[in-house]
Amino acid sequence: MASQQDLSYKAGETVGQAQASKDDIMSQLTSTQDAQSAAQTATDLKDQAANFLQQTGEQVKSMAQGAAEAVKNTLGMKTDTDTTTAPNNNPTNNPSPTI
Repeated sequence: MASQQDLSYKAGETVGQAQASKDDIMSQLTSTQDAQSAAQTATDLKDQAANFLQQTGEQVKSMAQGAAEAVKNTLGMKTDTDTTTAPNNNPTNNPSPTI
């Protein structure tokens, strides 16, 4: 039969092993949470970068179109393709009769 001292030793040893296992699990959990947080942050930053690049691309395109129009105006090559500015929206460009 095991002595009381042996039983106390084994109980203490078991408690120590359980504590060590608990600490390992908590450490792994913290590492997993940190990894998930880092992954979410990386995804957020990627989305922000994509939005920034999209906006920048649109601004560059707009500026290039403006520059092209300025060059056309300077060289007298501008073509009026905007039909919304036609007088009276009359497709035949005949003036409306006045009464």
